[in-house]
Parts: sequence; structure tokens; C-alpha cells
Amino acid sequence: QRQMCIRDRCDFIRNCKRNRNRERTGERMKTLSAREYLGQLQELDTNINQDLERLDDMKINACSTGAIDYSKDRVQTSPSGDTLCKQVTNYVAFNDKINAEIDSFADAKEQIIKEIRGLRDKNYVQVLYKVYVQYKTVKQASKEMKKCYNYTVELHNKALAAFEKTYQNLHYLM
Repeated sequence: QRQMCIRDRCDFIRNCKRNRNRERTGERMKTLSAREYLGQLQELDTNINQDLERLDDMKINACSTGAIDYSKDRVQTSPSGDTLCKQVTNYVAFNDKINAEIDSFADAKEQIIKEIRGLRDKNYVQVLYKVYVQYKTVKQASKEMKKCYNYTVELHNKALAAFEKTYQNLHYLM
């Protein structure tokens, strides 16, 4: 796995301390419904894709030097305003942050897949996997499963209820 940057480690340690303090004081973390819990994967994936787009923009901005106006008098500039170095440093730091997010996403996806498969009902597993791991609609899932749409909606709701019953303390993954 990729190495977490120092800021991410600090955030992780801070969150662990916060959670321990909550447990000590009796404050409960918000529990999620199965739909909210499983839906986190798509949200995390979207966030990573948006960050990758931002990273591309940062790269383009760092690589573009701009136009040079040769009609003006030449003036010696000071080295203190080295924006290229700052942009490259920001790019590398943001890239490391994204890599840490991708690693966390992969771990979260693996955990959710294991939990879905832990239901042991093949229809429940199939519908939840298609909807929450492959990001398909229930209608698409019903077509692929060769089931009636109304039956698939009912199956999806039963699968969510079974998931909540099996895993009662659902929380935010990241």
C-alpha cells in the first residue's frame, strides 16, 4: 500500500482519539441506514474522480508558462517568487493525498463486498452488489438478474433490511 502523508496520519490519529473520547463519555457516533452505509462507495468514488480532475488542472497550470512580452524592458526578477516550485510541491502533496484516498477507498470497497457476501442469500448478494458496488440502478439490476422490476425492488428492500439486521452498528467508512 502507498504510504500515508503526515497530514493524513495526523487526521487519522485525531479521529481515533475523538472516537475513544466519545466512547469514554458515552457519546454515540451516528449510525447509518444500510442504504446510506452502502451508498458511501459511490460518493467516495465520485470524490476521488473530482480530485483527479483537480490534479489534472493543477498539472496544466504548473506546466503552462504563459506568454512572454518581448516588447517590454527586461527586468531581473527575484528568486523569492518561485511559483513553479510552489505549484509542483502542491501538486505532489495533492497527488499523495489522492493516493491515500484511493487506498482507503479500496479497503472500504473490500469491506463492503465482504459484508454483502456475508448475507449468504444469493439474491440479496446479487442485488446489493449490482446496486452498491457496480453503481447500477435497481432497474438495470432487475434486467441483468432476469427478474421482474417490482420483485427486484422488493428484493432490494428486503436485502437492505437483512443487511441492517446483520450489521447493526453501521458508520462512516472515511
